[in-house]
Amino acid sequence: MSLNLNTLNAASVEDFVALLDGVYEHSPWIARRAAALRHSRPLKTLTALKQALAQLVREASEAEQLGLIRAHPELAGKAMLARSLTAESTGEQSRAGLSDCSPEEFARIQQLNTDYNARFGWPFILAVRGPRGQGLSRDEIIATFARRLAQPAEVERAECLRQIHRIAEIRLNDKFGVEPILGNRIWDWAQALARHSEPGFLEAGQLTVTYLTEAHRAVAAQLATWMRECGFDEVNIDAVGNVVGTYHGARPDAPRLLTGSHYDTVRNAGPHDGRLGVLLPMACVRELHASGRRLPFAIEVVAFSEEEGQRYPATFLGSSALTGQFDPAWLELQDREGISMRAAMQAAGLPGTMEAIAALARDPARYLGFVEVHIEQGPVLHGQDLALGVVTSINGSRRYLGEVIGQAAHAGTTPMGQRRDAAAAVAELLLSVEQLAAAGAETVGTVGQLQVPAGSINVIPGRCQFSLDLRAPSDAARDALDAEVREALIRICERRGLSWTLQPTLAANAAPSAPSWQVRWERAVAATGCQVFHLPSGAGHDAMKLHERMPQAMLFVRGQNEGISHNPLESTNNDDIELAAQAFTHLLDQLAAEGQTP
Repeated sequence: MSLNLNTLNAASVEDFVALLDGVYEHSPWIARRAAALRHSRPLKTLTALKQALAQLVREASEAEQLGLIRAHPELAGKAMLARSLTAESTGEQSRAGLSDCSPEEFARIQQLNTDYNARFGWPFILAVRGPRGQGLSRDEIIATFARRLAQPAEVERAECLRQIHRIAEIRLNDKFGVEPILGNRIWDWAQALARHSEPGFLEAGQLTVTYLTEAHRAVAAQLATWMRECGFDEVNIDAVGNVVGTYHGARPDAPRLLTGSHYDTVRNAGPHDGRLGVLLPMACVRELHASGRRLPFAIEVVAFSEEEGQRYPATFLGSSALTGQFDPAWLELQDREGISMRAAMQAAGLPGTMEAIAALARDPARYLGFVEVHIEQGPVLHGQDLALGVVTSINGSRRYLGEVIGQAAHAGTTPMGQRRDAAAAVAELLLSVEQLAAAGAETVGTVGQLQVPAGSINVIPGRCQFSLDLRAPSDAARDALDAEVREALIRICERRGLSWTLQPTLAANAAPSAPSWQVRWERAVAATGCQVFHLPSGAGHDAMKLHERMPQAMLFVRGQNEGISHNPLESTNNDDIELAAQAFTHLLDQLAAEGQTP
């Protein structure tokens, strides 16, 4: 019989500990502390229980955390051979096939165990049932083991604790008889879409889908098929390749809620960037349709065809069409093979005309607003052990390409005090950017490119080219950082006797979340049992384009692997996706209860 919260809340301390036995390996102190907190903070949801347990571990001493880590067995280690694992660990390792390793696999894992213990002094911890709960393959386990063996000790210790929390989450799901049905469906859709990739990348097992390639068109066709199966009333692929699904409201003249994200990818990408924000509202509409429910507003889900700027030197093509800001000059841009955007559109069966594209512009008066769910693409939620985050603003940014000009000279004969070293100046600027950005409130600054043209090992650099990327949650903070960095560049070059150039390449305004919509996301997150946590978005999103036409707000979903994105290691899990779907559903319910007011 499944455990429930009523039983847990009513249990004595000893019974409480016994009911949660096996959730955290040989560590009853965690449940005991949770039982002591129960009366001051009653457990209202399973999610609240999971977060309370994780928080107790975060607050524990380093010795207690290390004790928890060391309570876990090695993967396919001596305890497995001696059949002395706990029942939970036996089932998990067996499900991952670790009890059926080939001699070569077993030898590799044993060597990794030895090397890992020698480096860190604790056993390697991995939730072998994985982000979908069905089990990782042995190849995935070995690759993860080898990758994490190279991490710094503090980073790896924190990752072990996060893996322990994931193990506990899955075990609690089993105890409570809970299955993340929507999370599983969305996860499976994302994996299915990831089978479409471009030649050269597909054979290497890499995901790359750029604008209007064959793989891109295949993804669009699959999304359109799924939208129809979900019960959308209207589904079409528009003049820029956006896939648009509309679920009608209770009245023909009902206003619309706009939502969605992009389905193109960077090269060698992860499967959730953008696509999560398309698939999740699709799954929620599927639930509405299955229950025969209509809302006081329509839901329009847009899978934006382009956001990443990978094939052509332009970004936000899909959302720019909806805001009426598609630049006609973009149609004449060419890709690496000399194919113009207009030609690519026509080859894909699209009109390739500004008349057709201009017709896509939305009338803001018809819309309540725009909301977007997106994987965080950063480490903040991951580091806080939180599944969801309410976005306060999408950072404004300024980008430049710059050059410092000095004097190339002989590296052996020019005294240090008489050098006009351009690269040394840019190195000094890089450190200034780091210090100035770190001193601000959530500002960031990056020198991502450095080049010494015609540089030589025995020549003092006479020129150094660099890029500069400055971002902040508000335009005022962005501009202040911009001014400080420029002043630093001037000071450095004057002191060193150098000249410089700085060419702007991008200026994007911040997109703060509309206050009323941010409040709705806060209520939705709280309703799932999650702690309400706020953070800005350092990355750009389609929401920042829609922001120019209507109120917008975003919800972030935790990423795994230090929150990495634009990388094949990008991942989230079915439980976090489930919570995001619950939050989205709650947001829809709030809007319905408000009587469709914007």
